[in-house]
Amino acid sequence: MTSSSRPRSLSGRCFCGAVSYSVTDAFDYAMNCHCSQCRRTTGAAFKPFAGIARRGLDVTQGVDALLRYGSDEAHDVHCGRCGSLLYSVVRKGAFVHVTLGTLTDAPSIRPTAHIFVASKAPWFEITDALPQYAEFPGGPLIASG
Repeated sequence: MTSSSRPRSLSGRCFCGAVSYSVTDAFDYAMNCHCSQCRRTTGAAFKPFAGIARRGLDVTQGVDALLRYGSDEAHDVHCGRCGSLLYSVVRKGAFVHVTLGTLTDAPSIRPTAHIFVASKAPWFEITDALPQYAEFPGGPLIASG
């Protein structure tokens, strides 16, 4: 593989700047999650995220400032100083879900679906045409554009 055909690297960081990371712009998927856990950890109606194999993400600054909540195979990683949710380790520790709002560079991928819509915030209305899944993609559809 030549350097020109390698995926580019994206930068991301927390709100206060204590933690920075780089991630390969080669995400496998991107979605908007409406589950109650994602809503609580972000303080928003949903969490836009992109998934990539765990080896695609590297914390470049502030490893000592990281706050991990959960088990080895499934946890959220926050900045321990400002509380920003940076990414979640999922799928038995093999993947990370990078929170798109913490990227300082624009990724080439965009969310393709809404998931866990069955438990979305009752005050939020989804107005785009992306497919809406009750839970995981491939499961029951609630709506489709």
